[in-house]
Amino acid sequence: MGPQDALDRVPTRDFGAHRHPEMLPARAFETRPTLALLSTAHDRRTDWLRAGQALEHVLVLATRRGVRASLLHQAMEWPDLRRALDGLPTDGPRVCTQMVIRLGYGPEGPASPRRPVEEVVEADV
Repeated sequence: MGPQDALDRVPTRDFGAHRHPEMLPARAFETRPTLALLSTAHDRRTDWLRAGQALEHVLVLATRRGVRASLLHQAMEWPDLRRALDGLPTDGPRVCTQMVIRLGYGPEGPASPRRPVEEVVEADV
C-alpha cells in the first residue's frame, strides 16, 4: 500500500486499518485528480473481458507516461452506487460502468517485486 491522503479526501480502502504514520505515511495528494470511468455498452461476460483488456491498456499507457493510477473499485461493489455511476450524463447511450480510475502525478513508489527473467522466460537454443 502506498501513502494515505493526509486530508482524507481520497476514498481509499485501508485493508489493514493501519493509519499509523510509521506504518502508512500520510502525504498531500493533488487537489484535483482526474477520475475516469471505464464503461461498456452492456454488462455481460464479454463486456467484462473487454473492460479488463481496456483497463490493461490504460494502466500500461499511464505507466509509460509517468502517470499514477489507482483503481477505486469500492463503488463497483455496491449495486446502488454502480447504478448511480451508470446514470451519469454522457454524449451517447446509457453505459455500464466497470471501473473508476484515479489518474494523477505523485511521488515514486517502491518497485513491485519481480522474478528474474530467467525464471519466467524459456529461451529456444
